[in-house]
Amino acid sequence: MDYAGSYRYFTYASWVLAAASALVALLPFLYIWQILRDVLNAAPDYSQAVNIPRYGWMAVAFAVLSYLIYICALLCSHMAAFRVATNLRLTVSAHLARLPLGFTESYGSGKLRKVIQESTGAAETYLAHQLPDKYSAMATPVGLLALLLVFDWRLGLLSLVPVLLGFAIMSVMTGSRMAEKMRQYGNALAAMSNEAVEYVRGIPVVKTFGQSVFSFRRFKATIDEYEKWVVAYTKELRMPMLFYTAAINGV
Repeated sequence: MDYAGSYRYFTYASWVLAAASALVALLPFLYIWQILRDVLNAAPDYSQAVNIPRYGWMAVAFAVLSYLIYICALLCSHMAAFRVATNLRLTVSAHLARLPLGFTESYGSGKLRKVIQESTGAAETYLAHQLPDKYSAMATPVGLLALLLVFDWRLGLLSLVPVLLGFAIMSVMTGSRMAEKMRQYGNALAAMSNEAVEYVRGIPVVKTFGQSVFSFRRFKATIDEYEKWVVAYTKELRMPMLFYTAAINGV
């Protein structure tokens, strides 16, 4: 968070606000349960259920409040994320300015462009969206479990089974093995990006001599390598993702 400077406090605030938004978003379900309880208790004389309008408006109010808190969380996270992305690009550009010119030729302009633009942009996406969503996702099961235990502790304990199953399946899809695969994915994407830049530079030659993309063997090889990796990655995670989705939705 050094790149954020004083803006890092906005990042911390976004975590708290995102978690608070997730917890507040569960309160409408509490009022919906109270509506159903009053209706069932008042049957068949439904005129006795006099609190239903108030419960309904409270559910709407907390739903709107949850969205407003989440918007504030995103505002804070974006302010910090844009500062981090800007400082990263300035730092990388300043470092490149001090390097020998031969480094750019040997490393490849496509890879440098990916580092300066896409990698820093990925940091902005992670800080602005994924990190607040992470804390929101952490707070939601805790709040949901608390509500389930309040309503019926047996149902709450039973609901833990698909959650634990989902975490077990997710641990299979992630971990050190997947970290290595993601490193290979990054390398394949960087190589393809670098060769794409070189191909664009050679378009005048392609037009002049009537060549095709197959004349750029290195570019085509990087595309084929990237395609092979993505297809294998998708097929490998197809079944685990299916069971994970079924387990989480079973809650």
